[in-house]
Amino acid sequence: MGQGVSADRNGSLLVVGDVVTDVVARHRGPLAAGTDTAAAIRTLPGGAGANVACWAAYTGAADVRLLGRVGADAVAWHERELVAAGVRPRLVVDPQAATGTVICLVDTGVAAERTFLTDSGASLRLDPADWSDALLDGVARLHLSGYLLFTESSRALAGTALAAARVRGVPVSLDPASAGFLVELGVERFLAFAQGLDVLLPSRDEACLLTGLPDPADAAAKLSRLVPLVVVKAGADGALVARRGAVPIRVPALPVAPRDTTGAGDAFTGAFLAALLAGAGPEEAAARGCRAGAEAVRRVGGRPPHRDGGS
Repeated sequence: MGQGVSADRNGSLLVVGDVVTDVVARHRGPLAAGTDTAAAIRTLPGGAGANVACWAAYTGAADVRLLGRVGADAVAWHERELVAAGVRPRLVVDPQAATGTVICLVDTGVAAERTFLTDSGASLRLDPADWSDALLDGVARLHLSGYLLFTESSRALAGTALAAARVRGVPVSLDPASAGFLVELGVERFLAFAQGLDVLLPSRDEACLLTGLPDPADAAAKLSRLVPLVVVKAGADGALVARRGAVPIRVPALPVAPRDTTGAGDAFTGAFLAALLAGAGPEEAAARGCRAGAEAVRRVGGRPPHRDGGS
């Protein structure tokens, strides 16, 4: 289709992905095994798919929609948070599973590195029955959270959504989401799915894992022979934009002292997609993604401020 590399028509962004509750514990230095470690702990709305949708709305996308699945325990809270962020949610309430929960352990040292403990709960129990082709009405871009590929039911949903989008000529993007889960899924299975995409947005580690190449620029170029537009997110090193096997273009990051790197990649993706919707080219869209990522790491949690200025 190739539409991932061209100017976009006006329309909505539909994100399909995970909605979870983040428990963010910010500590300094190594965790003390077998005893207490002092930490500042907050409970916040999260999930890669939901974060992307919120950052897309925050950075200018006029109509952002989100399909996700949550438990009855937290549906009202998550819906309020998404609406306050400017997103139109369609949340399926799971009759059996609780809302997914991620414990984010954030070292408050210089790098603000984080470790995730993940209970996917309802978030990855989406299945094809939760999909309707009518969800694509008025949609100019579809974005899939890579977490969808890591369970059988949500992977089937992702395939259904991708096929429906291709019938309508709607370009589809995907963020691989987790190098650890990619290993469990298998690189070949992921790449087989990726052949139907227009845009792929891996992290540096994910790009290298998917190609077996140690250099992220080489990895970006190789992946762009499979997917027309590949944008490798490289944190403090900015981003690499590769198209159809050509030498990638480097987009610099903004220098910033991070507080919490949780959701920085989601912020990049949301701002990148919002820029494409507005007609920006991939390099300009990546620059806007880098700016959003820099803003994200100055905040605790994976979401932007609410549109009304609230937290």
